[in-house]
Amino acid sequence: MNKTKQTRLALLLTVAILIVDQVVKILVKTNMQIGEEFNVIGSWFRIHFTENNGFAFGMSMGGDVGKIVLTTFRIVASAALVWFLNRMIKKGARTPVVVYTSLIIAGALGNVIDSLFYGIIFNESYFQVATLFPPEGGYAPLMLGRVVDMFYFPLFELTWPQWLPFVGGQHFEFFNAIFNVADSAITIGVVWFAVDQIFIQAKASKSETTDAGQEK
Repeated sequence: MNKTKQTRLALLLTVAILIVDQVVKILVKTNMQIGEEFNVIGSWFRIHFTENNGFAFGMSMGGDVGKIVLTTFRIVASAALVWFLNRMIKKGARTPVVVYTSLIIAGALGNVIDSLFYGIIFNESYFQVATLFPPEGGYAPLMLGRVVDMFYFPLFELTWPQWLPFVGGQHFEFFNAIFNVADSAITIGVVWFAVDQIFIQAKASKSETTDAGQEK
């Protein structure tokens, strides 16, 4: 695939993921209250509306300062990834590199939009369904918006037997993280990158080294 087609692919993929991510978030935000949920497939795939101040899967940093630092980091990281992808395309990168880097960029930008603007354009979702562009203003200043999460896959749950030390009697739920489309794009992109570097690139480098040795 030539450079022009790769650039178009990167733009198309990034924009498509951003649109899907934001449409899903806006639908959830304007139709559900925080903590509300419904089943999609049985009880193991649910839409559960929550918001977080920090990283993917609900991890967070403390206070408004931590939130501003995190949002700034996301913006800088996104810009750096865009620069890196543009450089790689110019150098003739393989198409898989373009795809997984675009996934990571789209995911980062999707959560940046929440952090930057959601506090301004939405009111609170606690005990009410939020309104887009409320006349009284939003719930937080620029850069202090919360990221909207909704996908919940509690694949199975159990209560540990009482006789087990430390965890006896406690409730356990496998994969209780709640995430969004942007988080999914980042995760897929990072895993694909790791697999590509460990298996594909390493194998290619080993092959080149072997060929060079044989030529000598």
